[in-house]
Amino acid sequence: MAKLYLVGLGPGSLDLMSVRAQTVIKSVDVVVGYGPYVKLIASLLDTQTLVRSGMTQEWQRADAAIQQVREGKDVALVCSGDAGMYAMAPLVFELIAAKAIEIDVETVPGITAANACASLVGAPLGHDSCTISLSDLLTPWEVITRRIEAAAMADFAITFYNPRSKKRQTQIIEAQRILRKYRPAETPVAVVNAAYREEQRVELSTLDQFTNLEFGMNAAVIVGNESSYRFKDLIVTPRGYQNKYSLDDGATRQGQTPGRTLQQPAQGDITDSAVSASALSASQAPAKNGEIV
Repeated sequence: MAKLYLVGLGPGSLDLMSVRAQTVIKSVDVVVGYGPYVKLIASLLDTQTLVRSGMTQEWQRADAAIQQVREGKDVALVCSGDAGMYAMAPLVFELIAAKAIEIDVETVPGITAANACASLVGAPLGHDSCTISLSDLLTPWEVITRRIEAAAMADFAITFYNPRSKKRQTQIIEAQRILRKYRPAETPVAVVNAAYREEQRVELSTLDQFTNLEFGMNAAVIVGNESSYRFKDLIVTPRGYQNKYSLDDGATRQGQTPGRTLQQPAQGDITDSAVSASALSASQAPAKNGEIV
């Protein structure tokens, strides 16, 4: 039985593409994808039929892939990053459900842009985080701003996809304005363009200054949470280990138990744990340039 594979290519370099993804692409009859993404896998292509299309033609790609499978061909519909993250998988499943189409589908996961970009700047997504696309081509801007507000209030580290384009210049400024209501101006920010591709560029800045940098649709913007700090050329968002353990020797802090819920000291009760945590926090406070000194 013919099968449709929704293949995540990861950030673009073959060495960061899964073995499964490469095996599938080499084995199928047809490869469908956005032109620049198909170009990324040129070395994997041999006898496969290629179906390429341009920007904003996602419906056509999804429909073409489905039709090829219904004709008895194995098809790989390729996407950058992961097929289920701002890519083609949701549309394919929507079409299949809406038209009650019976075909075999397998999703082959890929490294997302958020993961790829974060890996280049340390551990900015070390704790709870979310992704928000600033493109309003398919989502009303009012919905997007509501999500930014909620993420800012909840103190998520945030990865912004589609942060800026030639036609969309104000959305990232509005996102910055919302975040500034809840986070210090010195909050570390990473702007990563074309991660793991030839044109890769990584720049570190602050919440107050990052919009002065040049970046567009190929970039992702990672904004730290209130605990994030800059260490040399890295951004670190602590997981919270210092709340339960001493980072000096790994000893469990007074009142805490490994594997159990974190115990918070009562208000006004200054414990060794609270003092140690406070001292650690002070030692991690960014200098005026946002870097640990």
